[in-house]
Amino acid sequence: MPGSDDILMDHQPSGACWITINRPAKHNALARPLLDALAQGVHAAAARPQTRLIVLMGAGERYFAAGGDLRDLAAVRDEAATLEMARQARQALDALRLCPVPVLAYLNGDAIGGGAELALACDLRLQAAHARIGFIQARLAITSAWGGGTDLCRLVGSARALRMMARSEMIDAGQALAWGLADAVIADGPGGADLQAFLRPMLACPPQVLRGIKAQAQSWRQGAAYDAARATEQQQLLQTWLHDDHWRASEQVLSKGKQ
Repeated sequence: MPGSDDILMDHQPSGACWITINRPAKHNALARPLLDALAQGVHAAAARPQTRLIVLMGAGERYFAAGGDLRDLAAVRDEAATLEMARQARQALDALRLCPVPVLAYLNGDAIGGGAELALACDLRLQAAHARIGFIQARLAITSAWGGGTDLCRLVGSARALRMMARSEMIDAGQALAWGLADAVIADGPGGADLQAFLRPMLACPPQVLRGIKAQAQSWRQGAAYDAARATEQQQLLQTWLHDDHWRASEQVLSKGKQ
């Protein structure tokens, strides 16, 4: 585990790795050392062959992450420092975007500014019923900084993305679900039936199958050409079709058919 008390990791027997941003007193603000530790944690979790998926959440119930840590960023005053800050943070979020296993954001509370960018760097978003998500960077007279604007346009389309960013809208769970910004609304917390029901089918997949599915999704996200995306699909098919898990599953289905 990376050397930061601000990042907690819980490897569960199911193959889920829960990563918690643990700065509730600071609204889980994203200081640069925290982002570095988060990236290290994601890399470490993905390196475990038994890891099926990662769930990222914030500590407490008020904030998933309240954006960049303004005290940490106060010294970023010139072009070189701004570009370096953006590069460093974008690289940390790329650890989630490029992670070989699915990464799910559980929005236990509001995801704001850089916190919204962090949420969109994940593959899926499970939003607590009371949580909101907002690209409110314009309130600080800036635009998105860490690749989140690109993610937002791809996810909801350029018009809705422009509306969200230009109006600094805070999108509630129902609207987020309708727009495809969220993939599920969770009414009963991280240990409740809603989230467990969402995760259960994924955790039933063998690890190599989830990695193969993530590889295809990642190929699309990176804008791979049609033939390149099909080549990725074929490669993942070979790795999963020839695996013993496939033949065991096939035998189980055939055995049921004979009964």
